[in-house]
Amino acid sequence: MKKQKWIGIAAASLFALLGASASAKPIVHDAEYQVLLKQHGEAWAEEDLELDKRLAALEKKYGKKPNIIHLMWDDSGYGDVGSPILTRLHGIDTPNIAQMAEEGLTFTRMYTEPSCTPTRAAALTGRHPIRSGMFQVIFPIHGLGLPKQEVTIAEILSKNGYSTAFFGKAHQGDIEESYLHNQGFDEALFSTYNQFASQFFNETGEISRMTIGYSEDQWDQHGYAIDKEFRYKGEDIVWAVEGKKGEPGKRWNKDLSVEEQLRFTDETHARSLQYIRDHANDEKPFYLDYWFHGPNFVEKFTDRGREANSARDNAFGDFVEHMDELVSEVIAEVKKAGIEENTLIILMADNGPMKEIFPDEAFQAIFSGGKGSFLEGGIRVPAFAWWPGTIESGSVAGDILHVSDLFTTFARLGGATDDIPRNRVIDGIDQTALLLNGDGHSRRDYVHVYAGPNYAATVKQQFKRHWMSSRPGLVGKSFFDLYKDPREEKGMMGQFLWAWEPFDSIKGRHEAQMKKYKNTPPRKAPVFTGLSNYSPKK
Repeated sequence: MKKQKWIGIAAASLFALLGASASAKPIVHDAEYQVLLKQHGEAWAEEDLELDKRLAALEKKYGKKPNIIHLMWDDSGYGDVGSPILTRLHGIDTPNIAQMAEEGLTFTRMYTEPSCTPTRAAALTGRHPIRSGMFQVIFPIHGLGLPKQEVTIAEILSKNGYSTAFFGKAHQGDIEESYLHNQGFDEALFSTYNQFASQFFNETGEISRMTIGYSEDQWDQHGYAIDKEFRYKGEDIVWAVEGKKGEPGKRWNKDLSVEEQLRFTDETHARSLQYIRDHANDEKPFYLDYWFHGPNFVEKFTDRGREANSARDNAFGDFVEHMDELVSEVIAEVKKAGIEENTLIILMADNGPMKEIFPDEAFQAIFSGGKGSFLEGGIRVPAFAWWPGTIESGSVAGDILHVSDLFTTFARLGGATDDIPRNRVIDGIDQTALLLNGDGHSRRDYVHVYAGPNYAATVKQQFKRHWMSSRPGLVGKSFFDLYKDPREEKGMMGQFLWAWEPFDSIKGRHEAQMKKYKNTPPRKAPVFTGLSNYSPKK
């Protein structure tokens, strides 16, 4: 009888570990995770039982699941925020984020995708963008966006009793199905693109030489510019949309002026604070994505921005110091509402610095590469978790995690694991153990790294193999020890002959799984439909 009871507990634990209740199918994770699960499944199942007890106790104490706030910003090098020593070296002061780190958990190996659209899609869906067709950075006017078949964290948390909102930079496309209020959020004010259209497709952008050849007075004047529709006119670009679930959206930006850019950043911050105030004492928990719309380069090129004066004296430094104040206001609002011990805040960058616009952007001091690169500098970002009373204050984790893990982890915390789709591969791993138990409790020791649609590199433990720069046949100096060579400057071969086949197998298993679970191709559709106050250009 006792044996039968133990078997029952073990089975229930295994289902929980796989992300499934006894009535649901297991989540289909990447093949590499199955390798880890086979080795550690029993121990992780036991750990999960304890985690469930702690989460149940918290829910009983506060009467609801935890609130979740995900803060994200653009294009940052590791060390740009949070560490007083490193930020001082960078000429930036972020005392409030440093305080957040002191009160919470600092991640040293948070991996993202190499650029904005893919990282944000991975956070929303828990899937590598190669699977959702979102591996391309979307610019005006692409007619691309997050497919409606993708299931977002907002959708599954909404099904499980959460209020949900999105404010800020989404960069998930300009087609109707990609709008955030059509992707599960109760309410949203979001940008369809990155900051370039809203900042530089105007006179200011051309004066500062951030945009060339756009307005008519910059066209060829010899009569060679025959196609008059080659460029979209600025007034036709809908770069900001607001909407509520189940309702048509509205074009929010009036034009492409500097003032509209500043109005958007101020409005998304104000709405985020108001959202916390409005929902702090609801019976339902809330989920808030507040993704900052910056850096704001126009503030450096005009006298129309807010005063900014970081020691670094460039657009990125000024933005980060301003963002530090915004983060402090979010935390203050949470504390003022008295919900800090039942609220998880994640703060992170979306990818490495955009070196193409150096020195106005960030730079990469520790790693090589930047935005768009498969090197560590493109995909390894500053990241922090804050949850007083639950996450150990002042802790640091050297574990690997990937931005897609947030999807699965938030689902677990929100009691929404059963609603994670089972008919597709979910790359995100439940990292609740890492949040609650700290360093050494990640359930991932690998990352598949893509550059656009191309498989570019594999990270496994402290080792990395480059595929894009490798040669066929006899492998070249494509192996790196990231502890010894974090800048990936001295590739090795002979020392890693043992690793040739294991890395081959990781990549091979990953790609073989795609034959069974097909990737979704990029979704093309007419732009700017579904807006009650705007008719798309025919």
